[in-house]
Amino acid sequence: MEWYFIILIILAVLYVLLVVSICLTVIMENRNPVRTLAWILVVMLLPLIGVVLYGYFGINYRKRKIFSMKGLGDIKWLQYMSEDQNQLIKKAEFLKKEEMANVRKLMTLLLNNSKALLTRHNKLDILNNGLETFPALFAALSKAKKYIHLEYYILEDGLLMTRLKEILIEKARAGVEVRVIYDDMGGWKLSNKIISELSKAGVQIYPFLPVRFHKFANKANYRNHRKIAVIDGETAFVGGLNIADRYLFGLTNGQFWRDTHLRVRGEAVVSLQTIFLVDWYFVCQELLLDKNEYLPVNRKEGNIVVQTVSSGPDSDWSSIQQAYFTLINTAKRYVLISSPYFMPGETTLNCMKAAAMGGVDVRLLLPQKSDSVLTHWCSRSFVEELMDAGVKVYWYKKGINHSKVIVVDGVVASVGTANMDNRSFEQNFEVNLIIYDSQVSKQLAGYFMEDLKDSEEENPYTWRFRPKSHKIKESLARLFSPLL
Repeated sequence: MEWYFIILIILAVLYVLLVVSICLTVIMENRNPVRTLAWILVVMLLPLIGVVLYGYFGINYRKRKIFSMKGLGDIKWLQYMSEDQNQLIKKAEFLKKEEMANVRKLMTLLLNNSKALLTRHNKLDILNNGLETFPALFAALSKAKKYIHLEYYILEDGLLMTRLKEILIEKARAGVEVRVIYDDMGGWKLSNKIISELSKAGVQIYPFLPVRFHKFANKANYRNHRKIAVIDGETAFVGGLNIADRYLFGLTNGQFWRDTHLRVRGEAVVSLQTIFLVDWYFVCQELLLDKNEYLPVNRKEGNIVVQTVSSGPDSDWSSIQQAYFTLINTAKRYVLISSPYFMPGETTLNCMKAAAMGGVDVRLLLPQKSDSVLTHWCSRSFVEELMDAGVKVYWYKKGINHSKVIVVDGVVASVGTANMDNRSFEQNFEVNLIIYDSQVSKQLAGYFMEDLKDSEEENPYTWRFRPKSHKIKESLARLFSPLL
């Protein structure tokens, strides 16, 4: 019995030392004080479980630079080009136009925080929902002659995946190089049978950050949320849609799935290709960035100015969060925001409130029903203070609104994969297109206003008298927002 107690005492001492070391680590990382205190409380008040949760969700890989461009280090030519473009921005004639003056700061920010190169000759097509996106995507894939590069958060068995598999197998057997990256957690519903069929046909397919012990793996929280398709270096697709049947047919309860995707031609295709190739090196250690056939001379097509901004634990800064903040901060007339998961953090939240109180027409579109219970109630917890500041909040009632769109003054817009929440800002690998074009921005604003016809504006007076049970759920869910 004495040995038993001695072992227990040793284990208890070791556990206390572990908890103290974790708390000191969290403090020394100089995070947001709210998140720091939240993690300290979780670790101290939930014996053993708190330590596991920290290992699963809490480690700050950006601070530790474990990903650090995922093994490549800085890509020197990106560094040189971004420095050159910083100088060009100061001299560029098209930025001297009155409507472009306010976006100069945003362009410079993105060059500095993520080396997001400015591409001036692009053509963009807005693809609304799966009915427009998947036919366009599959048609482009069917025309591929040299290579197909696909990167998706979710690949899931179903009719869409079956059709995609057929196209990829056909192209691979015809001599087209086919490379596929899927997120390991997002691909849990992708069968080994489909993966095997693709591999046997010559498709190179790899999971991103495989998680073998799902309940304990400490990198399970860092997921690749990007959706990128690049065909022959000429056409690319990016946006909110994954490869799963619900993105085309809606949810099983009949709810419509609203989403926004982009078809890209021109110079920005190379920027999306670069993001894919960096991720490709990470998953299989094959370096293709030094081969001209994968980074061809930029094709000039159209005159739309675009910056392709990526972020994740491999970047030094929360690039997309800073982009969202600056977008809202530059608004003079209006800001339109559509986000399925809304947990913005204090900085972005205060920016929205300050814009509204300063006379900017700020409108936020959220889904009335969500596919995530915790984020649904957490998002609702921000509504009252936003409305008190003058932000107009709308609930999309037709189904799930999964679009991730921001439009400012009909001059600049953002479309991509990042939600307005901490997970997208800090933990996921994301990609957005910042579009400096009045025609595209006004088109996106028009679609936003169409969505408002299927929505209901929240009444500030009615909201204050919502059921107390709702307020309790919102408040409890918000406690977890720094950790989500």
